[in-house]
Amino acid sequence: MKKASFLFLLIVSVFLLIPSNSFAFSGEQPLGKGSYSKTLPPGATDVQSKIYRTNNYQGKMPTNDWWSNLAWNQYSQPAYPHPLAIQNQEDGFRIYNPSNKITANSACVCGWINDIHDFTVKHSNVASFPEANVNDSDDWFVSSLFKSGTNSMEVTYGHGSPYVYFQFQGGNPELSFYTAPTVWYGNASSSVLGVTIAGSHYALFGPSGSTWSGIGSTSLTNNLAGKNYFSVAALPDNSPETLQKFKQYAYSFVTDTKVEWSYNEQTSKVSTTYSYTTTAKEGSQSGTIFALYPHQWQKTSHPLLPYTYNSVRGTMKTAEGSSFTTSMDFTGVLPSLPNNGSYDINKLAQYVNEAEAENDSPSPDTYWVGKRLGKLATLAPIAEQVGDTTAANKFRNEIKNRLEDWFTASDDAGNINSSQLFYYNENWGTVIGYPSSYGTAEELNDHHFHYGYFIKAAAEIARVDKQWANDSNWGQMVELLIRDIANWDRNDDQFPFLRNFDPYAGHSWASGHANFGDGNNNESSSEAMNAWAGLILWGEATNDDTIRDLGIYLYTTEMNAINNYWFDVKEENHHPDFTRSTASMIWGGKTVGDGVWWTANPEEVHGINWLPITGASLYLTHYPEYTETNYNALVSENGGTNFDVWKDLIYMYRAISDVNDAKNLVNSNINSLTAEAGNSKANMYHWIYNLDKMGNADPSITADYPIYAVFNKNGKKTYVVYNMTNQTKTVRFSDGHTVTVEPNRFNIDNGGNPDDGGSDDNPVSLPAQIEAENFTAMSGVQLETTTDSGGGQSVGYIDVGDWLDYSIDVPSTGTYKVEYRVASATSNGQVQFKSGSNTLATSTIPNTGGWQSWQTISTNVNLNQGEQTIRLQATGYEFNINWIRITPVNGSDEHTTKDYTAGVNTAGNNITIYFKPTTPSQYVDVHYTVNGSNQQNFRMTNNNGTWEQVVSGLNSGDRVEYWFTYEKSGPQYDSPHYTFTK
Repeated sequence: MKKASFLFLLIVSVFLLIPSNSFAFSGEQPLGKGSYSKTLPPGATDVQSKIYRTNNYQGKMPTNDWWSNLAWNQYSQPAYPHPLAIQNQEDGFRIYNPSNKITANSACVCGWINDIHDFTVKHSNVASFPEANVNDSDDWFVSSLFKSGTNSMEVTYGHGSPYVYFQFQGGNPELSFYTAPTVWYGNASSSVLGVTIAGSHYALFGPSGSTWSGIGSTSLTNNLAGKNYFSVAALPDNSPETLQKFKQYAYSFVTDTKVEWSYNEQTSKVSTTYSYTTTAKEGSQSGTIFALYPHQWQKTSHPLLPYTYNSVRGTMKTAEGSSFTTSMDFTGVLPSLPNNGSYDINKLAQYVNEAEAENDSPSPDTYWVGKRLGKLATLAPIAEQVGDTTAANKFRNEIKNRLEDWFTASDDAGNINSSQLFYYNENWGTVIGYPSSYGTAEELNDHHFHYGYFIKAAAEIARVDKQWANDSNWGQMVELLIRDIANWDRNDDQFPFLRNFDPYAGHSWASGHANFGDGNNNESSSEAMNAWAGLILWGEATNDDTIRDLGIYLYTTEMNAINNYWFDVKEENHHPDFTRSTASMIWGGKTVGDGVWWTANPEEVHGINWLPITGASLYLTHYPEYTETNYNALVSENGGTNFDVWKDLIYMYRAISDVNDAKNLVNSNINSLTAEAGNSKANMYHWIYNLDKMGNADPSITADYPIYAVFNKNGKKTYVVYNMTNQTKTVRFSDGHTVTVEPNRFNIDNGGNPDDGGSDDNPVSLPAQIEAENFTAMSGVQLETTTDSGGGQSVGYIDVGDWLDYSIDVPSTGTYKVEYRVASATSNGQVQFKSGSNTLATSTIPNTGGWQSWQTISTNVNLNQGEQTIRLQATGYEFNINWIRITPVNGSDEHTTKDYTAGVNTAGNNITIYFKPTTPSQYVDVHYTVNGSNQQNFRMTNNNGTWEQVVSGLNSGDRVEYWFTYEKSGPQYDSPHYTFTK
């Protein structure tokens, strides 16, 4: 009896020691204070169990990729790696090149695979395969395996590759065409053929020693001669020379692709390297030819080849090698806009009160709950700014309560929840929230859209309550969602790498299965940006640079893709016959502009790529001219400004290009306005009147801390930083400005720090010597102490693309001598003197012997009378400038270097170009153009050591560009180009 009593007391004691949040049901997996389920919730629908993969496949299967339908189907739907389109079929692998067949209209840019062309690569001994399976995949390539008994065909293909690689067992490649192709290179006895079918050109690369049969028919067979490899390349033209270039890499099979990114906080640059691993089937050639999308070739210094392809994304340019790197500017995000608007603070507080009084019960699924969380996350900081801490706390408490509910898989009794929980499907390696919606469970759609709202709301909590975000509390559950949509760790055995983001295409995909004839698709690019901003803010708030930098990479890359492929802000990529101002949705095989999944209503067709508009949406303001065009198109399509839905979002967008019109629209309609579900009147009013006060974000100025924005209104800049750290932080901007920010606070600065260079905008009257550090604006340079005469500071660290602006007042129109005080340890420097968009002179910076070894060089420019801004634009690199002196010249233009003094003297309608060598020259030739006309070349006349050439018949305003070829002690030298305007 005593033993039984003791046992009873022991059991009771053990139960008393179990914490209240213990994990009871067998499938519950704890993470900090939260948990997820490995057991499907009662009544829930799961994703299909069948994955079409071979036993060779390692790791979790990627979904939401351009090729994903291969893993979901017996064969596959069409897929669009670009420039090619392909399909895994029962009888083999179909290849189609849409490059010369893309059309467009008001609805779409159309580049999908057609019904019959171009050809199918089959196995000579297999008429029908039971299925095609994923055999291997990497970052943007995939291999499919067709197998029937001992016969097989493995096919490897990928983004940007004009090549498709084949390996055969038990037979030969047999190419089936709808009509007989034209053979324009090779013959039956050669291993390589060049063919054209339906206007598309291909090279067919058999192994050395192989032969062909069937030439002249609709079926070509390559007899492999005992080997097992074969490749096809889509060619940009049908010249033998092009074929030979592509042959160079035809047997260098791509076996792995890998993307690596880095964020340089000091320069705010995102560098992305795309690498190829290849295996030579013949010879020793490594590397490959690859085609770059516009967002890639615009941002790389990698040498390009002359070959291009058309695609539904625009022109793809080619390059060769084993890797290439892009460099993009990260333009910053904010947790919210600051309290710096021109609004009536009492009105803003009223709109906060209205939001606080709402009884909002959204649909219980992940999307609509996410939208509610996003709305609350924008309201909370606005409530703080109007001093309504009660409302701010209410908004944040609702966020916490909702998140903690979803982040706990069991109820108080320890049973699995039937809803408001996350379930982990181990087969596919994914987390599914229940209730699901829009195919997030069955098709694994839209996880980045839905979970992005959860993550960004959690980041708002982490901003003010870092304890809540600890791993021991709720942080691990937030990061579970991050890993689901954008797992960065290739060694993570729970999730595939970067599920929702396509590193080569530069944007995310929404469909989990991509089971469409047009390939995968992505509609709301802005909701993807919302997710990536959430990663940035969460990472910075929790001091996790890995997640922060991942978010910066995703945000920056997708921003560039949006500007190219959705908005086409520079009108370079959309087909000229596509008449829409924006793409509402992009697919692998087309670009759509006239509808979204649920409607053709213009407000939603446009607005789906704006929402949610938050402090992380300032990228929308970078191109106000495009915004004006897009808004006007919306008004035209809608038949006026009597909008039915999403008025709040439309007015916020309108503020980017015409803030006064936006304010008028708000004032006329706000009382009857119903905000979009994820937005509020308070956020609308706050955004519009902040842009009214500060202008749009200026992407030309970056910072060495990621939580920032620079606004520019008619040249007046406002620097905004939110410091998420616990220490005071000094943030330096690329124009030299600095802002010091207290911990966990905003700082709003309008300029004027005494130590960071720059001056006020009052113009300097000429003649004058201007200290280089007294710029009115700049990009990319830094200041340093100088040892030059007079001491003080000089401008240094000058790189290509950097610039300095100065405001000057020119007393009279005429020729002025510009002298630069420069120092450099290299000969790489070059600087342009610009007025507006006009380049007036270009000067080469000599190697002066060191970074503080100073020398004066000069050039002449023609300036018009009046106040103006001049720009010194670096077109070379590695030089310093201490001062600039601008003085009038009477009738001459002169340039001095260590080798010569040269210039122009004027007399009526004639000029005399002269050249005075420091060391006597045996000859001097002058080359010149007038107003860009044909180049003239003359041996100059030696006039007592000064070489001269007269140019006659000039009129006022004529522009003469001239340069010299001169002899000096034997060798011949070329001078820089100089410019003179009559």
